[in-house]
Amino acid sequence: MKRRLGTLAVALCLASGVAMADEGMWLFDRAPVQRIKAKYGFAPSPAWLDHLRLGSVRFNNGGSGSLVSADGLAFTNHHVGRECVQDLSSKEKDYIQSGFLARTNAEEKKCPALELNVLREIEDVTSQVQGARKPGMNVAEAGQAQREMLTQLEADCARKSGLRCEVVTFYAGGLYQLYKYKRYTDVRLVFVPEERVAFFGGDPDNFEFPRYDLDIAFFRVYENGRPAQLKTYLKFSHRGIKDGDPVFVSGNPGRTERLLTMAQLNLLREVQTPFTLDVLTERYQALKTFAAESTENARIASDNVFGYENALKAYRGRYAGLMDKQLMDEKASREAALRQAVDSNPKMKYEYGAAWNAIAKAVERQGQLFMPYYFIETLGGFAGAESHWARLLVRVASEKSKPNQQRLREYGQARLPSLEQQLFSTAPVYKALDTVELATSLRLMREKLGPDNAVVKQVLGGRSPEAVAKEAIENTNLNDIVYREHLYEGGLTAVEQSQDPLIVLMRTIDPEARAIRKQWDDEVDSVLRDSGTLIAKARFAVQGTEMYPDATFTLRLSYGAMKGYQQNGETIAYSTNLGGAFEHAARHGNQDPYALPESWIDSKAALDLKTPYNDVSTPDIIGGNSGSPAVDKNGKVVGIVFDGNIQSLSWDFQYDDRQGRAIQVDTRAIIEALRKIYRADALAKELMSGRAKAATKVVPAN
Repeated sequence: MKRRLGTLAVALCLASGVAMADEGMWLFDRAPVQRIKAKYGFAPSPAWLDHLRLGSVRFNNGGSGSLVSADGLAFTNHHVGRECVQDLSSKEKDYIQSGFLARTNAEEKKCPALELNVLREIEDVTSQVQGARKPGMNVAEAGQAQREMLTQLEADCARKSGLRCEVVTFYAGGLYQLYKYKRYTDVRLVFVPEERVAFFGGDPDNFEFPRYDLDIAFFRVYENGRPAQLKTYLKFSHRGIKDGDPVFVSGNPGRTERLLTMAQLNLLREVQTPFTLDVLTERYQALKTFAAESTENARIASDNVFGYENALKAYRGRYAGLMDKQLMDEKASREAALRQAVDSNPKMKYEYGAAWNAIAKAVERQGQLFMPYYFIETLGGFAGAESHWARLLVRVASEKSKPNQQRLREYGQARLPSLEQQLFSTAPVYKALDTVELATSLRLMREKLGPDNAVVKQVLGGRSPEAVAKEAIENTNLNDIVYREHLYEGGLTAVEQSQDPLIVLMRTIDPEARAIRKQWDDEVDSVLRDSGTLIAKARFAVQGTEMYPDATFTLRLSYGAMKGYQQNGETIAYSTNLGGAFEHAARHGNQDPYALPESWIDSKAALDLKTPYNDVSTPDIIGGNSGSPAVDKNGKVVGIVFDGNIQSLSWDFQYDDRQGRAIQVDTRAIIEALRKIYRADALAKELMSGRAKAATKVVPAN
């Protein structure tokens, strides 16, 4: 719709999704080139954007990263790579605590279940998906038709291209794009520092600034047993970056809720976020109790404990944003302005006016279904690796017996390779840990759904969650990869005949889980997609199309400047230095979590203590951006994002750069530490030259 809507359009320039300041997590094929040029005097070219896109990677465990040498070297955060490091560790060799350095390719250790994705191509498939909604279909039928189209598009793409293909929904259904990824599944650990310096300051310093963390990890991607030979990778900067310089972040932000309606935000505030905090707190306390029982328990639970601590602090920040009356009033005002703009135009009112009320009704149903859906369909009541594998085996066996378009989307043909990688992971299984996690989640399910819930009664049968979990985990054989392969290859017959207690458990709850899933798909997801599409069209008509969508754990471009901020009357400088880490440790008596590792103490005299260490900047980031490369105008890496400050946590709902900042490790500190602390000269040289020595031979996985 070309005609603008008078003064209402002016009011709507502040509406969610219309970028102000350095706001925005932009699609690479819709980068705001003119906005960037107007503010920073630099217009990223298509070639510049392509180079950054092809040098960026998505870690399948929820983080971002980059390719930083022609010989397959990949770069991310310690906390993103932590799962692999934990899987490779043992009671005798705990690489989380000691760190790890492979001085040759032969010493690099293969991660059991890590997959890296590079976004190769983007194709607009909006017309195909929206066109699946035929005249006369009700909302549930339209939703089913569109899900079938998504599954078919992914399968056709994977078959033709050999790539990992995912249709991504933007603007709640206003845009659909087919993302085509190159998959790397042979990923090997090269270097991680000790946890004491990667997470220096621990939970007290998490989401704070100033910071002094070497939160980095290096991996190498392999193809056919050799280090992958890459035409495109990101080079490390020799010069670094200074205060006020523009900086660009390429990463995969997980999820934002900036375009949600007020009805959806109210559900988040009143139901979902308090519930999530309760669940996280109980699970965290159960794991802390388990970890306190022995040194080995502490080691095997450390990755999960770290994850819960991080999630709790993040969700508390999100909840504070939801409880911020001024922020929510602003969002309500913007929604009202958009609705007024729609209602003032008869054609738009007829086409889009009912969308908000339809979403409000669907949200009411979402609130009713939320807890059963979480506990039963998404396995919130059945935590642990072996329970997860049991569900995969039961569902894959059933779904593979159907035509591809009729399968649940996550079990479509295009998704199976990644599911198989999860299922056949060689990561160690800790039955004691799985028992605690399953018992805790069963107890939470009974508490939240009530003892009279049909699934609770089916699963517990009057017994305690602890007894059910202990019996199931002790007697399952799913810790044996050979047994998992047997069930997978045997298909539906093998799974139906299995008497493994976890397989029996998942078979038992599957009918009810599928019934809840259907209600969710028909009464919630389909309505949110259908009416969300209408609201997106209304936004495009009123505001134009130059806006960014909410985050979806897909590749985005953010931009801003290196910049400090004011806090409580104090100027917070944009950068710390290596010397500050030793001073910070001394102020806390060199006690955990402020005790630097011995490698740092022993090397202090050799270091240039003025080397910039952690920096803050204004690019728009969120969870999932961890590991994102920060690059300068030349496309060279000047840092790696590892956190945001506490003021950035409300960015889930609205960007504000008065104090909110992204936090990165400066590449100059990385090179200084590699050379002078870890004596990793070959790795430092590879980063600065872009090539590794003797990296083309076949190297058996270690």
